[in-house]
Amino acid sequence: MLGTSTTDFCAGPPTPDEPQLTGGMIARAFSELPLPGSALNVQPPDGVTLVNFDTNFYVEPRPLQRTITLLGQQVQLRIWAASYHWRFGDGTVLDSTSPGAPYPDLEVTHDYLRTGRYGARVDTTYQAEYRVGTGAWQPVEGTSTIPGTPVTLRAVEASPSLVGADR
Repeated sequence: MLGTSTTDFCAGPPTPDEPQLTGGMIARAFSELPLPGSALNVQPPDGVTLVNFDTNFYVEPRPLQRTITLLGQQVQLRIWAASYHWRFGDGTVLDSTSPGAPYPDLEVTHDYLRTGRYGARVDTTYQAEYRVGTGAWQPVEGTSTIPGTPVTLRAVEASPSLVGADR
């Protein structure tokens, strides 16, 4: 993770020949940043779940800070995950602002209806705000969506078995 610069910035009035830093330039730079995909957690663990059983999904988002230089000026960015596009691998999708949560707080779940192998993933959409030097924080126009890496899981059927009690 790149640190945040504490460089002071004092700008006088721009000269006619001097290019000016714009919100559009910052938005484009933000959209080109290499941001991390979210690491998908699946419960039950070990890549095996049951058919017709709540399979739990979650990520653990962390806010990011980046400092970039545009037109010779330091621009600080504060970046956070704003929404998630969950793909469960069976054609079902879910859009949410929730990153899900580990058991027992089941916020993002999915029931697989058939046995089989599935590649589940989550795409993360980031938003940001910026400031130039020590100026005020301002929203960055637009978002940046980073695709997640698929996690393979297998849905199986449970086999009921009677167990007798010894008396």
